[in-house]
Amino acid sequence: MDVKKDIVIRLGLIYFIAAIIALLIIIQTVYLQISGNEKYKKIASEVEFQTRKTTPERGNIYACDGKVLATSVPLFEIRMDLASKAMKTDTFAKYIHPLTDSLSVLFKDKTPKEYYSEIIKARKNKDGYFLLKPEVNYQEYMRLRKFPLFRLGKYKGGFIAIQKSKRILPYKSLASRTIGSLQNGKYIGIEGSFNSELTGEEREKLFKKISQNWIPVDNENSYEALSGKDIITTLDINYQDFAHHALLEQMIELDADTGAVILMEVKTGEIKAMVNLAKIGTGRYTEGFNYAIGMSIEPGSTFKLASLMVALEDGYIDLKDSIQTGNGGIKIHGFTIKESGNYGYGKLSVKQVFEKSSNVGTSLLIYNNYKNQPKKFVNRLYSMDIDKKVDIEIKGEPTPSIRYPGDHLWSGITLPQMAIGYEVLLTPLQVLNFYNAVANNGVMVKPRLVKAIREHGKIIKEFHTQVTNPSICSKPTLERAKIMLEGVVKNGTADNIAGGPYKIAGKTGTAQVAAGSSGYNKDGTKASIHFGSFVGYFPADNPIYSCIVVIKTRDSHKFYGNIVAAPVFRKIADKVYASSLYMQKEMSMNYLKSELSRTVPLTKNGYFKDIEKLFNELHVPVKNNNKIESTWVLTNEMNDMVEFQNRYIRKNKVPMVIGMGLKDAVFLLEGVGLQVIVKGRGTIIEQSLEPGLQVEKNQTITIILG
Repeated sequence: MDVKKDIVIRLGLIYFIAAIIALLIIIQTVYLQISGNEKYKKIASEVEFQTRKTTPERGNIYACDGKVLATSVPLFEIRMDLASKAMKTDTFAKYIHPLTDSLSVLFKDKTPKEYYSEIIKARKNKDGYFLLKPEVNYQEYMRLRKFPLFRLGKYKGGFIAIQKSKRILPYKSLASRTIGSLQNGKYIGIEGSFNSELTGEEREKLFKKISQNWIPVDNENSYEALSGKDIITTLDINYQDFAHHALLEQMIELDADTGAVILMEVKTGEIKAMVNLAKIGTGRYTEGFNYAIGMSIEPGSTFKLASLMVALEDGYIDLKDSIQTGNGGIKIHGFTIKESGNYGYGKLSVKQVFEKSSNVGTSLLIYNNYKNQPKKFVNRLYSMDIDKKVDIEIKGEPTPSIRYPGDHLWSGITLPQMAIGYEVLLTPLQVLNFYNAVANNGVMVKPRLVKAIREHGKIIKEFHTQVTNPSICSKPTLERAKIMLEGVVKNGTADNIAGGPYKIAGKTGTAQVAAGSSGYNKDGTKASIHFGSFVGYFPADNPIYSCIVVIKTRDSHKFYGNIVAAPVFRKIADKVYASSLYMQKEMSMNYLKSELSRTVPLTKNGYFKDIEKLFNELHVPVKNNNKIESTWVLTNEMNDMVEFQNRYIRKNKVPMVIGMGLKDAVFLLEGVGLQVIVKGRGTIIEQSLEPGLQVEKNQTITIILG
């Protein structure tokens, strides 16, 4: 056979084979169009693809020191593909019982038999997306992956896990209202104000429809969502804890309705703690509405600072000027203004008017000087920016209500009422903002809750201190205001929180809540609902923090600001001071040397058995302990030991308690029939009744500690 003929035969064979293949393809195509059309249409309807936008990982919210205040934790929706062709029948039969046993042990919600029945039913129905658990945590998910059958994977074991996320607050109720949450489909608090930054960027992901269920498909064309940015707040979780529990304890004690605390850094305006508590049951409270920012109330006596600063600034009064306040009440245009205690103070200096929080004195000082020029008074208030919103990051702050002469609500009693904090409306934060400006030498700064925004560990935006008013008043007025505020704690209505290693400056406030259309009195009796408050700063000689405490109570006896709010302020201030070394004064070397050279500790007079036991435990040398015949003893510190002396308490006579601790002193004084009033902290340094005096029935004694 020649070469040419051989080539022709081979090409012919190739053409023949190609023709056969082409014919088969044509036949198969025709068959599919005619015979298999319905079958494959059905398959196509069961398997569809679509892209969906995926939910991005929400950014975290942090405290100022990096502690996490709000974060998203991974959760998993667990399903089973019981229609998978890769799942062998014998494999399923082998592992189904061990699987249901494991599920029952892990979740403890169903018996193995119940799990078995549900899964078998889904297997018979060829359910490719059977819901086993709607929500499991990461630890449970990791255990499930190792369960019998599931360990074989998605196809052979039918294990499907769809990751989701859930927002949690690691510190639970602490600052929860300020941090915020999702309520009625909207975020509130910081979560709401910075929602766009926290949300992140949505991306598309491919989903496949099997029967009636959509399953995510791992595909190179699917993109994971970009996580949100982090928000770094000004909150200090330790200070938040101090403030929360100090307020909570007091509210439980008073059975109060609501309460709020704000702790702010004077120079920067950074809010270090914000507490909002509301009663939800007997002895039970929760972080509810943001009263600190959104609650407009008549501030009462805390507004007197602004009123008197106006008159000081205009030169109408000075601290040494005096005014006759009478016997406890005056009438202006037929309206009676009373002192809170319903008794008169007589003649007072301006400084004393403020320290004693005299309603009559304050109203007269303002009314007498501004009754013919009320616009001047209100304009001066406006110049101190007390009428402006703080404009903090969180939404919901109302505009202050400071009436202006000529308004339809202005009347003949508006001016004297405004002077003492009525017929005006301010939020706790707005009041604190004004006091903070006084503490900050007249410079008003914008309060803020957020320090920075961070993305992938890098700060992309910082929020700095903003000065909103460089000087709310002149320096002389400011100096007089500080003197008055320190006097309130030293000599006035808040002397119950005086004493200690640092000074507090501030003002008490008590405001009745109007009883509907009947005003502040209902059926001729005093309204039972009050707001008690205390606002100020510390240390008074070098202000670092300002703070306000406001508590709403229905107690008919305990409602004054010095009783309900000032002790909370003091507790918070003590905690902050004790935890802040930079606030504490250094001891002099001479003092340190004298203390280090001691061989015996400082001692107090007191109960003999307690003191003797203490000294025995500490191995402190004592003298004359075997000669003591009395229950109480005097102690005398010697060079290398402590000397005991008998002390006999005479019946119905005022005992000497100077140099004693509070516990022993109160026991002694009440034991002879005296009612005790305590001021300050530490060791007793003064008592109001001379030792040895005859005790009279229901007589009161004041002891001062320092």
